[in-house]
Amino acid sequence: MQPLFITATGTHVGKTHTTLKLIEALSARGYKVGVYKPVETGVTDKAPDATLLLEACQQVNDDFTSFTAADITAYTFPLPAAPFCADKDHVIDPKLLIEKAEVLSKFCDILLIEGAGGLMVPLTKEYMMVNLIKDLKAKTLLVTPSRLGCINDTLLSIMALKTFDIDFDWCVNLHEDKDDFGKVTKPYYDAVFPEWWSIDKGLEPFAASLSFFTNHPI
Repeated sequence: MQPLFITATGTHVGKTHTTLKLIEALSARGYKVGVYKPVETGVTDKAPDATLLLEACQQVNDDFTSFTAADITAYTFPLPAAPFCADKDHVIDPKLLIEKAEVLSKFCDILLIEGAGGLMVPLTKEYMMVNLIKDLKAKTLLVTPSRLGCINDTLLSIMALKTFDIDFDWCVNLHEDKDDFGKVTKPYYDAVFPEWWSIDKGLEPFAASLSFFTNHPI
């Protein structure tokens, strides 16, 4: 199957939360799910997000049992910042990011790839997260927040995905400002995107839809 890249409008929006739910939903449908966190920053010992993803993956895919968090990441850095800024020695090589995905894809039916930050987060001076998505030929799930101001972030991210001609769907993580969402954000989504969905209510149908996408070698 085509790899699935999970991105968001920014940091602390719910990428890991969504990826964990996708592992559960897709494995329940009989798929051997794999996970990949290309770059993780803010790592002083063991990569926290990669560890969570790997532990969940190991529960449903025996081929990932012997892997460590380091095996499902390409680069980790201690500074909690955009990868380009955290990578003080500028060692990030986009080719290695892609090669790592190719290797991990051999151990699963579908590889879930969790990004860092948002689409325009720089990996190198000229190579952004959205460039990696494009090079991986991955279908993309954009996770957007429910807090006040999220409409602007959502529209900008959708514009970026369309500009790069990336196949994507998007959903809302109803978490922040949840009680006010129905008044300050939902009316616009209902008017412009009547088929918008939240993680809690739309993830199962989305997981089911992935079976219709054929494999696109990375």
